[in-house]
Amino acid sequence: MNEISTPTERPPWPPLLAGISLGLVLLLTFLLTGHGLGATGFTTALSAVIGQKVAPAAIEANAYLGGMVEAGYNPLSSWITWQVVGVAIGALIAAIVSGSFRVQVDGARRASTLGRVLLAVTGGIASGFGARLAAGCTSGMGLSGSATLAVAGFVFLGGFFVMGIIASLLIKRVWQ
Repeated sequence: MNEISTPTERPPWPPLLAGISLGLVLLLTFLLTGHGLGATGFTTALSAVIGQKVAPAAIEANAYLGGMVEAGYNPLSSWITWQVVGVAIGALIAAIVSGSFRVQVDGARRASTLGRVLLAVTGGIASGFGARLAAGCTSGMGLSGSATLAVAGFVFLGGFFVMGIIASLLIKRVWQ
């Protein structure tokens, strides 16, 4: 695919500085909003709102999604929507400023570009589904849960890393 980059690329942040900064952002988020970080709540609520437009009876009858669309819920009025939008914009700005912004598809040597994209989308859907089952994503359950010393946060992170390693080894065995 096409690459878009600037002539000079700066190295990423040192891991210690990045970790301390993330911890400070998490603390600030708790102090300002009363919530930790998280993202899957936004996609779930957005799916419920879109689903209500397409199949209102099915969404309203759904025990999980029905409560999200009661009383004309608007995802734009939720703090989590703006958090997700802000993270995306911030990541784009950081990539452009650092000179590391590229449009590309990374992947295994044997997988085609389409195969790699389909694998990434499938993995993203499975990860999102798992995050909803676990009542939180890596940022919501993992970072915020662990920051509040919730046992579920540590169990989630351990399971997420173990399954990530297993999936990586299986995919590498098949496509490399």
